[in-house]
Amino acid sequence: MAQQTIKFIIRQDGTVTEEVMGVVGTDCENLTKTIEERLGVVERVEHKAEYYEQKQTTQEDVSLHMHQDKN
Repeated sequence: MAQQTIKFIIRQDGTVTEEVMGVVGTDCENLTKTIEERLGVVERVEHKAEYYEQKQTTQEDVSLHMHQDKN
């Protein structure tokens, strides 16, 4: 699993900017939901390209057939 990082920039006027790194898809919203609720009102959300990516999953479809020897 890739490292997940949340970076906060707190400006002198009290504005907080949050950046999530190492997360693909909507998992970033799940990761930051509780923190954002405690920080206050979210004024703006900008999604990075990773937000629109799909999670990489591997799936194999295998068909097995019984082979019977004809003696």
